[in-house]
Amino acid sequence: MDYFDTEISRFIWDTKYRHRDGDAVRDRSVEDSWRRLARALAGVEARDRGRWALRFYRNLEDFRFLPGGRILAGAGTGHRVTLFNCFVMGDIEDSMDAIFERLKESALTMQQGGGIGCDFSTLRPAASRARHTGTIASGPVSFMRIWDATCATLLSTGSRRGAMMATLRCDHPDIEQFVDAKRDPRELRHFNLSVLVSDAFMAAVDGDREWPLLFPEHQLDGDGETLERHWSGARTPVPCRVLKRVRARELWQRIMRATYDCAEPGVLFVDRINRHNNLYYREQIGATNPCGEIPLPAYGACNLGSVNLARFVRAPLSARADLDWAGIADTAALGVRMLDNVIDLSRYPLPAQRAQAQGSRRVGIGVTGLADALILLGLHYDSEAARALAARVMRTLRDSAYRSSIQLAEEKGAFPFFERDSYLGGPDIRSLPEALRDGIAARGIRNSHLVAIAPTGTISLLANGVSSGIEPVFDFRHSRRVLTENGDYRTFEITDPAYRLWCERGGDPEALPGIFAAARRLPPLAHLRMEAALQPFVDNAISKTVNVPEDYPFADFESLYRRAFELGLKGCTTFRPNPITEAVLTSGGGESASHCCDIEREGE
Repeated sequence: MDYFDTEISRFIWDTKYRHRDGDAVRDRSVEDSWRRLARALAGVEARDRGRWALRFYRNLEDFRFLPGGRILAGAGTGHRVTLFNCFVMGDIEDSMDAIFERLKESALTMQQGGGIGCDFSTLRPAASRARHTGTIASGPVSFMRIWDATCATLLSTGSRRGAMMATLRCDHPDIEQFVDAKRDPRELRHFNLSVLVSDAFMAAVDGDREWPLLFPEHQLDGDGETLERHWSGARTPVPCRVLKRVRARELWQRIMRATYDCAEPGVLFVDRINRHNNLYYREQIGATNPCGEIPLPAYGACNLGSVNLARFVRAPLSARADLDWAGIADTAALGVRMLDNVIDLSRYPLPAQRAQAQGSRRVGIGVTGLADALILLGLHYDSEAARALAARVMRTLRDSAYRSSIQLAEEKGAFPFFERDSYLGGPDIRSLPEALRDGIAARGIRNSHLVAIAPTGTISLLANGVSSGIEPVFDFRHSRRVLTENGDYRTFEITDPAYRLWCERGGDPEALPGIFAAARRLPPLAHLRMEAALQPFVDNAISKTVNVPEDYPFADFESLYRRAFELGLKGCTTFRPNPITEAVLTSGGGESASHCCDIEREGE
């Protein structure tokens, strides 16, 4: 059976996921790739490996469950590779030895194909003098340039491209330099940038109050006013020296202007991230993977898989259209076991990454193909009915994933960092159905976190071009340029699967029903409303880009970020076409810097 409907899907499988040993082709078909992965994951099981291999294969078949790209590319090949796309690196202590040790660890991780996230807030602000050595600091942005050059050196040959996330606190004295860094199109091209925005800062913005920029006092020479802050890398609040005061609203406007002009930095609502972290009792999070769907502690790793919702629509484009709810739940449940096995199967660039992954056993089950599924069900993306159905999907997926993890804990043991009473006290755990909370109390749980919505850029194209993640359909017909292994570009014509089905059934492509809503025709608030409908059921986070037209008024743009905060989101990222940035997906070609789930980096 030929599972490929599109040329680009076959190309991606052949170039990114097909197992080869030199000139020898090991995977004759995509079924062989699924079998290879299923057998590798089943090999972790203590018993019944043949039965688990068959069940895992059935979960993968016909692109029902889409594991992260490196899992599909690397598992069962015998290659010494990590199966994780991304990591967050360790805290960067403010000393030359520590900084370059973290740079070395970052280089080793990127060398094995992992994207990275780093919080640079622990580095002294530019021009400050160290208390004990008297040395003058060059500031975090200067060290980001060293990371950027290292990434370019390691991963810029052929089809490889780097992916890094840099974060900085909104109260760091160098925040203004960080915010404006990408106004120079040559700066930090391998980085995504995000500001760690606190609840206190948002309150200061609303109140138009002064905002102190400060840094831990014990690292600075001299004296001055101090305030207690829960600083990056510190488990308890520390006295911080106030070095400057700015108007909070002016700093917020500066962030918004940079984002409006350059599409960066993004915003991470860091207090909400930490408050809703299931491991709040042992972790402080200050960074995410490069796409933002997994906030992670030091040395944490992304372990992701997505349920392809388009495969679960019954009687599509008819009055009888409905979802196979049991199928979604079963696929998610088995996906948890598969990703849990990845933790034990994978190699790790660093021992600390292995310890963190095996201690928390974090996984992230999410969805892709949401927009296509909504069209096939006869629902407009920006409608209450669509949001209600999407929320029901995520609740079903979450509950099934947690139930599966509880059963795994009974069979294989709870994750090592599990502390029952503290874990049960987390906000997201308190919001679970009573039966699940009782199950955790009685039997523990195998995985600290279970739900994340990834961008799924490449694996969605592999699955015959289904809409990615929870994004609306970009366009129903468009072209995409793909960087090949030879370093040149190949252009593919892409047709959306729901649109293709409509046309195959005799529908007029020039008279599409209103349910066929492309991203560019949706108001930006539609993106936020969908994300907000799903966030209550996501214990990690959601990777989502709000598409904004070039002529969108700045005041409306700025209000999107405030609205994201009000809606309870963990962050906000927008894309507005402008001279500095270019879109990967365009009707006329173009490219942009990649992230860890781009075609240019998946499967390496």
